Amino acid sequence: MVGVLGVLGVLGGMDVVGVGCVGGATCAATTGCHNKPHNKTAPRGQCTNSLMINIVSTSASALNHPWCKGSAGVRLVLAGCLAVSLSGCAWLGNKQSELALRPTPTLPAHVASGEASLRPGDLRFTVPIEPRRAVALVGPVVRGDATPQQLALWWLPHPDPQAPTLLYLHGTFRNLYQNLTKIDALREAGFAIVAVDYRGWGDSTRIVPTEASINADVQLAWAELQRRQPVPGRRVIFGHSMGGALAVSLASRLKHGNDYGALVLESTFTRLPDVAATAGFWGRVAAGLTTLQFNSLGLIGRVDAPILMLHGDADRTVPISLGRRLRDAARPGVRWLEVPGGTHSQLHSQAPAVYRQALIDLMKAAAAPLPGE
Repeated sequence: MVGVLGVLGVLGGMDVVGVGCVGGATCAATTGCHNKPHNKTAPRGQCTNSLMINIVSTSASALNHPWCKGSAGVRLVLAGCLAVSLSGCAWLGNKQSELALRPTPTLPAHVASGEASLRPGDLRFTVPIEPRRAVALVGPVVRGDATPQQLALWWLPHPDPQAPTLLYLHGTFRNLYQNLTKIDALREAGFAIVAVDYRGWGDSTRIVPTEASINADVQLAWAELQRRQPVPGRRVIFGHSMGGALAVSLASRLKHGNDYGALVLESTFTRLPDVAATAGFWGRVAAGLTTLQFNSLGLIGRVDAPILMLHGDADRTVPISLGRRLRDAARPGVRWLEVPGGTHSQLHSQAPAVYRQALIDLMKAAAAPLPGE
């Protein structure tokens, strides 16, 4: 049972080089724009979502018994029984969140690396969460927890007070300390940054998170972005992997110009079950069972702001085909950067010049007039 749930785990790496535009937008370092979806098939690694597959094999081992081999009917019956048993388990939500989201609290080594990388004036702090909002998975059920909880936020200012401010939403597994190289690349592109570790990650309260608890944490981080950056046109929402799904959800409830200036998505998927389904038979079983959705595909059409999407064609965690599907579901004008050989989490280091220039060009195109202009 745990094996099928495990197929939902692991969203993690990336990169870029080919640049193009969708729906008539213009991008730097590209020869033109296109309206048609890409037809080429992204390279697939031998170990796509290897952790998923390793855990899945635990449950699948029974199907390798000689009694089962060669009998597709028996295999389907066992899969059906497993699905029924899973759907009736009280701990389903808890276990799927642990395996799929893999929250990582702060470790001493993380703090040491963070303190070495943060700059003078950078601020790490926590904000209390009201008990009525402290929704978490506790044991086998979802309930409101009256225990005091806290949310960890980082404020990383830019020397230029006119610089745009970016809300950084990370993906599964890695906390902010483990995302410092990407954060540094975004700072070098000219952004001040508000970053958040959802509950379960980093210095935030250790819980088993849910989709609802993470979205609630993003809403608190958005309030901090508004406080730090009063000019809507200078607010940028950025999400990597699962963080991209959170960014889409947030942006879909906001208005371009009135609330924020642009949306950036890196290595982002259509829906979490779609990622699971790429892991083969047991992935498709898990995709049909999970209650975790992170449904960017159903929300991105509501986003009315300029969008930059980056994806590597060697991404073994979120296949680039899912990124292209998400791009094609958005409104026309998406600025699309596709990185040959790019992986899931390293686009900022694999194509640093293109990565930086794409962000600069996006902000030039989305820039609101400065006060007095």
